[in-house]
Amino acid sequence: MKKQNVRTLSLIVCTFTYLLIGAAVFDALESKTENQRKVVLQEIQAIVRRKYNISDEDFRIMETVVLKSEPHRAGQQWKFTGAFYYATTVLTTIGYGHSTPSTIAGKLFTMCYAMIGIPLGLVMFQSIGERVNRLSSVIIRSVKSSLHCRQTAASELDLICVVTTLSSLTIAGGAAAFSRYEGWSYFDSVYYCFITLTTIGFGDMVALQKDNALSKKPEYVMFALIFILFGLAIVAASLNLLVLRFVTMNTEDERRDEAQAMQALAGAVRLEGDVITANGSILSGQMGHHCTETTSLDADDTSVCSCHCGCFTSNSRHRFTVRRSPTQIRHLLPVLPMHELHLPQGPVLPPPAIYPNHRASI
Repeated sequence: MKKQNVRTLSLIVCTFTYLLIGAAVFDALESKTENQRKVVLQEIQAIVRRKYNISDEDFRIMETVVLKSEPHRAGQQWKFTGAFYYATTVLTTIGYGHSTPSTIAGKLFTMCYAMIGIPLGLVMFQSIGERVNRLSSVIIRSVKSSLHCRQTAASELDLICVVTTLSSLTIAGGAAAFSRYEGWSYFDSVYYCFITLTTIGFGDMVALQKDNALSKKPEYVMFALIFILFGLAIVAASLNLLVLRFVTMNTEDERRDEAQAMQALAGAVRLEGDVITANGSILSGQMGHHCTETTSLDADDTSVCSCHCGCFTSNSRHRFTVRRSPTQIRHLLPVLPMHELHLPQGPVLPPPAIYPNHRASI
């Protein structure tokens, strides 16, 4: 089985195993809390209905009003500032879900916009990631040169350390700012930054969604957008070093197989009319003036002639073309028992003349 197929099957097995492990862990961590919250909410719902004498239909209307009014707490979501924030979440594939188009035209434009914007964004972030890695390699080389290190070139491990440090500093700094502006705990802010920069975008925690921040805090809006774009560029640099290396393995193996197949095709063996020397070379061609290469055989290059010329004459010059030098050719030559060999009748022909001062020209 090809190496590419083995790697693909291994990745499929590992991925599904990882999914099963993750599902088991999340089940153990979250299912009990989910049941407890459900019981508490049902008790509160019953208390409110008894206290205010609200029917089930009226209570569902209240739930709808509360849910629909939640996005409007941040101000108008579809003015230019909010629309730019929404377009950023579409292009970066974060998709918080804090605001979604409600018209048919808006939904249609979102699909068309994403078809062009998502590839454009991926290419842009990938290019920025490559530039970040190149700048990091220059800085690492300069630092090593100033420290008089023997190896001044930036290794892949050095780049991974630098990019990991930049990612950690970006998340730590962004978490501090969001904790201040949003009133979240620092851990929740770190969680939000990680979910955002990995483009998971659950939407359970979204910045710029309270106190009419989209309209009254332009500096905070600018910081949030810059944080998203800069952080995604750093993450792209990490992906360029780690993930894409494994992604391109199959492509490299396929190119290597194609190159080996081309070499094997170019070195195909043809024995009819060929001369196989003792060192494994195959010299093929015609005798006489029809050939373009001239070859003389030394004593250490004694040959076995498979053409139909009968013998080598002492004064003739033999012209051959080198096709291939196989390491083993026994399987190409038929071996017959002694009683089946038909030895020629008559005088034994003399062996070919040997020219000690001439070498085979290839």
